[in-house]
Amino acid sequence: MEKITIIDNEFVTMWYYPDKKIIHHLFHQFLYGQAFRDTLNAGLDIFKKYDAHKWLSDDRHNAALPKEDVDWAQTNWFPRVMNAGWKFWAVVMPEQVIGQMNMKRFVKNYSEQGLIVQVFGDAEAALTWLQSQ
Repeated sequence: MEKITIIDNEFVTMWYYPDKKIIHHLFHQFLYGQAFRDTLNAGLDIFKKYDAHKWLSDDRHNAALPKEDVDWAQTNWFPRVMNAGWKFWAVVMPEQVIGQMNMKRFVKNYSEQGLIVQVFGDAEAALTWLQSQ
């Protein structure tokens, strides 16, 4: 499957799979603040530019986000990415329990607003599921 690298730095790598309309990010370490927001906004730009509608979040190395980032993601970014066509989200949960609790809130909140969400233990299974959607 063809993939285009969107971001590749010490915090995150993000790819786009054009034939399946999938964005895939892999956090390399705890990501928050402006780096977190820039990453999510880069994904939003891909949704708009290429009519993507699937996202794979590999957050194994992330932790709980600061309240400001949670609020921004839920009230600012999420409505914009939903309007851009986001339909399916595959999540690889953080390894740390505190990060898992944080992600479970996002999963619950976003699924209640119409996003189809599945949680996985590894990125390969998550990608397989997204490809089938």
